[in-house]
Amino acid sequence: MRQVKKAVITAAGFGSRFLPVVKSTPKEMLPIINKPIIQYVVEECVDAGLEEIIIVVRKGNEVIRNYFYEQVPHMEKLLADQGKSERFEDVLRVLNMGNITIIDQDPDLPYGNGSPVISARHLLTEGEPFAALFADDLVLTKTRSALSQLKEYYEQSGADAVMGVQYVPDKELDRYGIVDPVEGSQDETSGQIRRIIEKPDPKDAKTNFAQYGRFIIPFEIFEHLKPDATGKDNEVWLTDANDRLAERMNYRYKQIEDGTWYTTGDPARYFEAQVRYMMASEEYGKATREIVKSASE
Repeated sequence: MRQVKKAVITAAGFGSRFLPVVKSTPKEMLPIINKPIIQYVVEECVDAGLEEIIIVVRKGNEVIRNYFYEQVPHMEKLLADQGKSERFEDVLRVLNMGNITIIDQDPDLPYGNGSPVISARHLLTEGEPFAALFADDLVLTKTRSALSQLKEYYEQSGADAVMGVQYVPDKELDRYGIVDPVEGSQDETSGQIRRIIEKPDPKDAKTNFAQYGRFIIPFEIFEHLKPDATGKDNEVWLTDANDRLAERMNYRYKQIEDGTWYTTGDPARYFEAQVRYMMASEEYGKATREIVKSASE
């Protein structure tokens, strides 16, 4: 089994549903409790034991770079002088989080969620699989991170590739990419992918499993993920390349059993993620539940 050593986190979108705030603050830097969304995604990679984390941002986005790279000695000294050095410990953890490389998406590439992955190709190792994560997808778990669980399944199943999925009710099937499995391959939580059906009518869906931004894929993806391989809206889609890969490889899907996926793609679902993480927090959970109860009365 080939080892997964590197991850690509895609953070190059515009997040236009969040305008005007994303004019100066990338959506991936919006807070969930006291950490930005993207930090949770990076922490997944660290928990999974990956050796290098590549974050792809849009050109001109220095906020994410500054967050992971910039030293702030004046803040550290001020807190020390005030006898509050413990508050700076979380900052130090960020600055020493791991081997993080931040690059710009190639501005000559078409728009699309596949373009950040293409931009990172030169930093990946030919012949080795890698993890790909969308920076606006969160998975709240109680124990191990979602990527750690997905990596374990990949290693044990002997699959060529694997993607994370979550069960969604019938009424939400037309909002997501839904798994169409190879007949006879599936069990209750996993199976082999034939293709992904984008936003199907519920009567046309083959399962209730929606894909989200957690993948372990082989380097061979770049045989299909190319700048000129555009699809809907003339964009480069990772899903299109995954479908081509599934035609000739054992590409499997796996439901994360300890974890719930929350997208932060629009303000309402960002708010839901915020509330769910606050409710799960040891420090803020009790107060949050009381506030939510009071607000619903």
